[in-house]
Amino acid sequence: MSKKIALVTGGGSGLGKAIAAAFIAQGITTIICGRQADKLAVAAAELGPLAIPQVADVTELAALPALVQQLEQTVGPIEILVNNAGINMKKPLTEVSDADFQQILTTNVCAVFALSREVAKGMIERNSGCIIHISSMAAQYGLPKVIAYSAAKSAIDGMTRAMAVELSPLGIRVNAIAPGFIYSDMTAKALDSDPERKARVFARTPMGRMGQPEDIGAAAAYLASDAARFVTGVVLRIDGGNAIGF
Repeated sequence: MSKKIALVTGGGSGLGKAIAAAFIAQGITTIICGRQADKLAVAAAELGPLAIPQVADVTELAALPALVQQLEQTVGPIEILVNNAGINMKKPLTEVSDADFQQILTTNVCAVFALSREVAKGMIERNSGCIIHISSMAAQYGLPKVIAYSAAKSAIDGMTRAMAVELSPLGIRVNAIAPGFIYSDMTAKALDSDPERKARVFARTPMGRMGQPEDIGAAAAYLASDAARFVTGVVLRIDGGNAIGF
């Protein structure tokens, strides 16, 4: 995969950074995209010379065609796209405004569609490519107080399958990764502040622990590799068995 170029949105931290690191370990030039130049600069310095920082806001939908065109002209053909950028919101259903709901959909669904559409145009011309969406177990569970996020990630799962059916005959594989409880400072703080929820999470996770960002990076590296050349339309759970736990 040494000649490939990847674009990872939200690549300056968290899961996006871990995915970028996994690609770079395979020798893939990886464009890490995000809104904060300083965060991207720090991440790129840590990731090494194959990391290319790109400041962009994926919610500015009208700017995405020019962004993709610019990147393909200056860096090269984008052969792997990872739609990782996303936001969450925790509120009781009755307190979520129309503007709140639309904000979550714009970032987590509309931007994913618009960027995928633009990158897919070049992939179709080359008859080759790989698109990976980041879903969530919130699309598979009924979780309280995340109605907009759950709706958005459910849309991602449906879009993954629809895109795979349409694009796979053209040489483009489309898959998604659904992370379970993955360690971060934010999730650790949230669980530590709610001992009952923390106990419930670990009790129903057969592997008895949280995952690491590197676990998501490894899954993305697999889906982008030739080892997954016959894999498309899949929503791959990386959850330590949480979905099947009792």
